[in-house]
Amino acid sequence: MTITQLEYIVAVDTYRSFVSAADKCFVTQPTLSMQVQKLEDTLGVKIFDRSKQPVTPTEIGIDIIQQARVLLAESEKIKEIISDRQKELSGELKLGIIPTVAPYILPKILNGFIQKYPQVKLVVWEQTTEQIIQQLKLGTLDCGILSTPLHESSLIEIPVFYENFVAYASKHSKLYKKKNINPDDIDMEEIWVLNEGHCMREQVLNICQRRKSTQGFQHFEYNTGSVETLKRMVDQNNGATILPELALADLTEKQLDRVRYFKQPEPAREVSIVIQRNYLKRRMIEALKTEILEFVPKRMKNKKKKEVMEF
Repeated sequence: MTITQLEYIVAVDTYRSFVSAADKCFVTQPTLSMQVQKLEDTLGVKIFDRSKQPVTPTEIGIDIIQQARVLLAESEKIKEIISDRQKELSGELKLGIIPTVAPYILPKILNGFIQKYPQVKLVVWEQTTEQIIQQLKLGTLDCGILSTPLHESSLIEIPVFYENFVAYASKHSKLYKKKNINPDDIDMEEIWVLNEGHCMREQVLNICQRRKSTQGFQHFEYNTGSVETLKRMVDQNNGATILPELALADLTEKQLDRVRYFKQPEPAREVSIVIQRNYLKRRMIEALKTEILEFVPKRMKNKKKKEVMEF
């Protein structure tokens, strides 16, 4: 049994294809297949069911691959021991980030991070929570920036900040006439929300606590994954929406007049760096966390007087 063989079976499991796995491992498909077969012969079991498309692991193969991922992670830690002795961070950090956080965090921290750590290549994917969780479990991402808690036992959550939700209302909205609002003040018939698959949608519906009593807009249904689009819908089509507080940074004075804050405890979301339990690249991830904390306002660094909304 070799490290290379373990890398090959993990690759086949990740991409569910011998051809794709070989391509990702920079070897020919016959070479990869031969090494997988050798490992199966050594162990005396079949790791993959090749009769199925896409290729799937057998029942015992699932357990073997899971342990292979652990062993590979532990072997990578040897490289990290050497890296930690070096003064300068270097290497690649693969990051997943949800769309409702990305536009308000990444532009603020990228330049600073790159200037401080020029030898680090930051590779970013903007994906849904479900996609990032899957990629973290497969090991194709090093970390994710997500709204938490996730209640995933195989992942570790490192809370970074707590961001309040606010209402953004047109002048024709009932919310506009109030100075501060309660969740009970929200009329779901005038609220624009994100489409299915976004954790912020569920958080907003939990704030409203009335998801079963209304069908929303009676004459129009709009599906979007963009917080910025929600703001524009309010600006041009009336109604109201719920925004994360960091989305207010680029609003004009006229737009800021449409913002209404909730009474305490204010509904908020917990934003965390999420990693595997056997995670690598600890110094890089810690550097990323530090860079985010330097940008985030002090009031967001604790959850005092806030109610964290689950989803």
